[in-house]
Amino acid sequence: MGRLLSLVGLATLGYLVARVAGLTVHSDSTSYLLGTALLLGIGLYSSTYGIELTELRRNRRIVVSAITVGVLMKAILIGGGLALAFRDPVFLILGVAVAQIDPLSVAALLGDARMSPRAKSILAAWASFDDPITVILAVYAGLVLSGIGGVGAGLRGYAVDLVLNLAFAAVAYLVWRLTRGHRVVALVGLAVLFAIAVGQFLMLGLAIAGLFYRPGLDRVIGHVTKAALAAAVLLLGVLLVGGIDPGRGAALGAAAFAAQVVVGWLLTRHLPRIDRLHLALAQQNGITAIILALRLESDYPGAVAVIAPAILVANTIFIVANSIVDRQMATTA
Repeated sequence: MGRLLSLVGLATLGYLVARVAGLTVHSDSTSYLLGTALLLGIGLYSSTYGIELTELRRNRRIVVSAITVGVLMKAILIGGGLALAFRDPVFLILGVAVAQIDPLSVAALLGDARMSPRAKSILAAWASFDDPITVILAVYAGLVLSGIGGVGAGLRGYAVDLVLNLAFAAVAYLVWRLTRGHRVVALVGLAVLFAIAVGQFLMLGLAIAGLFYRPGLDRVIGHVTKAALAAAVLLLGVLLVGGIDPGRGAALGAAAFAAQVVVGWLLTRHLPRIDRLHLALAQQNGITAIILALRLESDYPGAVAVIAPAILVANTIFIVANSIVDRQMATTA
């Protein structure tokens, strides 16, 4: 709850400063697009940087299902349902933007003694890898929605982008193998890779690089990620001067949580019931949804007005639902 309130406070601060100072942000400018790409890259790289690889290998089947079939199912359930309900196809894009689980929020859950070690490792990997998948989906779902070349063009673009991201990850691995014995050189290599990934929007490749390109940043990466989150939330508040759509936002947030309940329960059928319940109720949105909202604003004006309250609603439902479940577990223990 404290973390959610601090994010709301930062967004409110950005809103008030923009109101008082009359700030305006050009969401289609090159500097804005590069800035949001940089913030997104920091979030994605840090999300995979701390993953325990042994646990990832042990639970790879569930994790792969979650970040492929699971992400697609959630996006369809959220976006498809709301697109029909509101008769607005833009929800197909907005649904993708909130289809991931926030890895920073999940990190706070990993100290919960009621979750088994396996459930924690699955949730950590799920939250880390569904982010870059939704980023790519959001970009190419936009192409399909805009009618540029139709569905075929969107699928071809998605496939090409996937290949480019994998090629980037392969180059990053080669650079790491050549520089890992020299920390300063490795850091320079990472800076160059970041510049390429941000400039070409190779977010999945950057996230994959976080699994192995680890030049001793454990002490600073958390601080850098929190700074990126703070900057994104402040910018979100500035953009909210253009208006807020609480009705559609509430529907989007509730749909995101409901979709996780359905998908989380279906994909974990071989796990103990209590672990399935924790994973089904794990939906939280944070840094990736916030930055995707900023990114989508350039193509879909009003995206921030809907996604911002959706994040608040989804996280509030998470707190309430898990509190109820925890109390029931305590009384039956």
